[in-house]
Amino acid sequence: MSYNKSEIAFKEAYEVIPGGVDSPVRAFSSVGGTPPFIAKGEGGHLVDIDGNQYIDFVQSWGPLIFGHADQEIEQAVMDAVKNGLSFGAPTQTETKLATHIVDMFESIDKVRFVNSGTEAVMSAIRLARGYTKRDDFIKFTGCYHGHSDSLLVQAGSGMATFGSPSSPGVPADLTKHTLLATYNDIESVKKCFNDSENGVSSIIIEPIAGNMGLVPADEAFLQELRELCDEHGALLIFDEVMSGFRASLIGAQGISSVKPDIVTLGKVIGAGMPVGAFGANKAIMAGLSPEGPIYQAGTLSGNPIAMAAGLASLEKLKANPEIYATLEKRATRLVEGFKAAADAVNVPMVTDVRGSMFGFFFSDKPVKNFEDALENNSELFGKFHGKMLEKGVYLACSSFETGFISVATSDEMIEEAIRAAQESLKELTA
Repeated sequence: MSYNKSEIAFKEAYEVIPGGVDSPVRAFSSVGGTPPFIAKGEGGHLVDIDGNQYIDFVQSWGPLIFGHADQEIEQAVMDAVKNGLSFGAPTQTETKLATHIVDMFESIDKVRFVNSGTEAVMSAIRLARGYTKRDDFIKFTGCYHGHSDSLLVQAGSGMATFGSPSSPGVPADLTKHTLLATYNDIESVKKCFNDSENGVSSIIIEPIAGNMGLVPADEAFLQELRELCDEHGALLIFDEVMSGFRASLIGAQGISSVKPDIVTLGKVIGAGMPVGAFGANKAIMAGLSPEGPIYQAGTLSGNPIAMAAGLASLEKLKANPEIYATLEKRATRLVEGFKAAADAVNVPMVTDVRGSMFGFFFSDKPVKNFEDALENNSELFGKFHGKMLEKGVYLACSSFETGFISVATSDEMIEEAIRAAQESLKELTA
């Protein structure tokens, strides 16, 4: 494949945009090479400015569950655009979309829309702090909840510890209330409760982690988190920005019996438009302004175009819940094919699937937390990514990201990707 136009475009972008990209992972830093600049998406494919076509297993990092340029969602957006791009005032579309979400999630009585997953999580943590009147909260190493200051925290030894900033520009005073625990390790969570001097307001977790690769939380671990929160009067927050409407129609809550106090959502409810949301029961949400004293606002929150796209997507999902079985079947076939290709050349690989989400690691042991994920062969992944791209398969450009299957991803595309994996791994081990 030729990337001449993308190489030129990347150099031009680099002159006016930091790193040439508006989100760091897009720069292909962990896999090498030049990121293809995309011209358009068509169903399950991407087409770059050089005319190369790829099977897309990123799907805009999750929201495009119906693939690119879905006709019904596209029409809903165009119809909404004709009435205006933004009003800064309430619309009935917000209420319709909120009603769908409330009807679907047992743990949600009311929901507020925001503009991104980062904003949803930031607001949810503020709500939990305001509701409990406590400052500290617990997060897990390897779980990404957006780039707000309190969440950009790294672990020390990997055991539970008070956080220190992982980015310049984040004052230590803002992260001293962030306590770090190890994913799927309940003893590290208990230590956080014991170490807290200010009281723990909440635990926030991706119940199906998607930012250290696909790493689901054990059901017993989630149950123990629920029990700890109940014991200590803390709130349990499920960050389902990635897994919501992806792992199942109601995300992790369609798989686990554990019910959170607050849920953050995003991705699919915007169908590719910028949107996020957070919701809880009436008592908790009553603390939110203008009903209560906990302030949160956003000029473009509930944007009518994003709401129209999300409503069209969610209504299609509710009307066709059987698609999740098909998506999971295709995701399972894909990773089984990858695993067989790796086994054939004696390359260790572990895989996992949750609904339309899939992940794989070049590792010889199950991955249960971020420390395990760090032991995967990321160098091999980078080479594999490059080979797959050359063969027309667009995978997430990091070994710590989740892949996605869309409704537009056909069985034929799955088989084509498996053949590409077979060829790529043979070439890398020849």
